[in-house]
Amino acid sequence: MAIQYLKQGKPVQEKLDIDTKVRSIVEAILTDIESQGEVAVREYSQKFDSWNPAKFRLSDVEIQACIDSLSPQAVADITFAQTQIRRFAQIQMLSMRDVEVETLPGVILGHKNIPVNSVGCYVPGGKYPLLASAHMGVLTAKVAGVKRVIACAPPYEGKPAAAIVAAMAMAGADEIYVIGGVQAIAMMALGTENCEAVDMLVGPGNAYVAEAKRQLFGRVGIDLLAGPTETMVLCDDTVDAELVAVDLLGQAEHGPNSPTVCVTRSKKIAAELPAAIEAVLERLDTRDIARHAWQDYGEIILCDTQEEMLAESERICSEHVQVMTEDPEWFFEKMTNYGALFLGHRTNVSYGDKVIGTNHTLPTKKSGRFTGGLWVGKFIKTHSYQRVLTDEASVLIGEYCSRLCALEHFSGHKEQADIRVRRFRKTS
Repeated sequence: MAIQYLKQGKPVQEKLDIDTKVRSIVEAILTDIESQGEVAVREYSQKFDSWNPAKFRLSDVEIQACIDSLSPQAVADITFAQTQIRRFAQIQMLSMRDVEVETLPGVILGHKNIPVNSVGCYVPGGKYPLLASAHMGVLTAKVAGVKRVIACAPPYEGKPAAAIVAAMAMAGADEIYVIGGVQAIAMMALGTENCEAVDMLVGPGNAYVAEAKRQLFGRVGIDLLAGPTETMVLCDDTVDAELVAVDLLGQAEHGPNSPTVCVTRSKKIAAELPAAIEAVLERLDTRDIARHAWQDYGEIILCDTQEEMLAESERICSEHVQVMTEDPEWFFEKMTNYGALFLGHRTNVSYGDKVIGTNHTLPTKKSGRFTGGLWVGKFIKTHSYQRVLTDEASVLIGEYCSRLCALEHFSGHKEQADIRVRRFRKTS
């Protein structure tokens, strides 16, 4: 039996048409903000979020008021989550080492890891106050040693989202702004009269935020293209359709264009999943959004073998891949294309999104083929250097360099080598 695509999402061309429309809208917004500065930022903030305060940046007093408005339990929970994320980021930091080695007598080569000087962290929050993104961006940047970390999140229900602001502050943000969408991304990247531009942008967001980052890449660095959430569940008969439905819909609630894919070799799960989806939807407050996402972007793929499941997973390259099979380690050893893996039925994407310690800012739209997710290393620039300590070493390298430059017909490069050979060669 061939692989069966029992339920498919929107046609590829329809998705491409949506991307084209998003690209055009974002380009126009960025052009306006680049030419008009904060005036345009305010216009778009008012248009999209009905938000036009005297200042987008919060004062220390306003930040503290947000923290004080939370319950002690909420503050404790944020502290616990940030402890886990900080601990894992610090462990990852230990994997990055400066190196220096004498490769030939008198020739010293090395590299030095240097944090980016300034970073802008975007935290989504217009639909839901997604405070976890503050931990993932701000806190990880601070562990990496970034000197200036600014953070932006949209208003929530007409005011600053207290939990997001608290999380930003507790993570160590140096400046906190209440502003969202493309206008926030543009403000951080291009700068305005009241916000100095940053060197790098990080953080997830909707299709418009992801496209703004893509268009601004080159003027500033970006972490990766983290657009609408994607999730895939690889499963067999060791789990049931209800658990699969919960894990799919738990991510579908992010937005109406969040792809959710079940890849299974269980005919039972494939047959029962549509009804299980409907049953789980009824107990979710976010059912309208999640249902829309499942209807338009949900997929059920029935395979015969693990090898076929693996091939489908590698082809789709989902942001989140949850493996609930008899032998999750088999997939772990063989998979190469994904954002993050969640191995076994005891864990799930929500653990990673909120608290367990790994970063939740992950590659989407198949970009897991060439990049991993956000981590301390994304904030680090690795710069090489060299020293030549002796005349003899300079002559040795210079003679090789001269001949190699001649092969390329680069006379200026060749003379850089030749002048040193002439000056440093010992004459008897």
